[in-house]
This record gives sequence, structure tokens and C-alpha cells, in this order.
Amino acid sequence: MKAFRLDELEAERAANEGAYLQFLRERNMSVGLYALDAGDTDPQTPHAQDEVYMVMSGRAAITVGDGTTEVARGSVVYVPAGVPHRFHHISEDLRVLVVFSPPES
Repeated sequence: MKAFRLDELEAERAANEGAYLQFLRERNMSVGLYALDAGDTDPQTPHAQDEVYMVMSGRAAITVGDGTTEVARGSVVYVPAGVPHRFHHISEDLRVLVVFSPPES
């Protein structure tokens, strides 16, 4: 078993001064914490893996392909591999768990 605490992951991510912290990597998936502060621009480009976003805190909009939806704590969004996507209109600091399958390269 591997267990994690969100507050500890957030502290590690902040200490590394990056927006993304991968904290689990297995044969079929990887999991990370993604952070964007209010007003930030999301620099993402499409990924070669399917991914699932689980919003832990914050508020923003996300556009995936041609669709846009508002997200907040408790939102879950699936993004197919290769599809352009980004968070925008980030009105509250956003903290998102990201699951990649297969693992992010």
C-alpha cells in the first residue's frame, strides 16, 4: 500500500517551485498534483495519455476540445489522449489531482 496526504504533497510541490508534482508512478498509471493560482495561465499542451482531473480545491473553467465547463471542489473531468485542453478563468487557487494512463512520459 502507498498512502499520501494532500497537505504534504502540496508542501513538497511548493518546495520544488513547480506547478506539477508526480507522486506515484506504476506500470499502468501515474498520479500527480497540479496547482494553478488565481489568475494564472495554464501552459498545458495535449498529452499522449488519457487523463482524469479531480479538483481538490479552487474554482476555474476548463476547455477540452470544443467543450467548456466550470469546475470546483469535487469536479471530475476526463480528457482523452491528444485532445487540446486547458484551465482558464481561474478565480480561486486551483489544486487538482491528475491521473495519467498509461503513465506520463
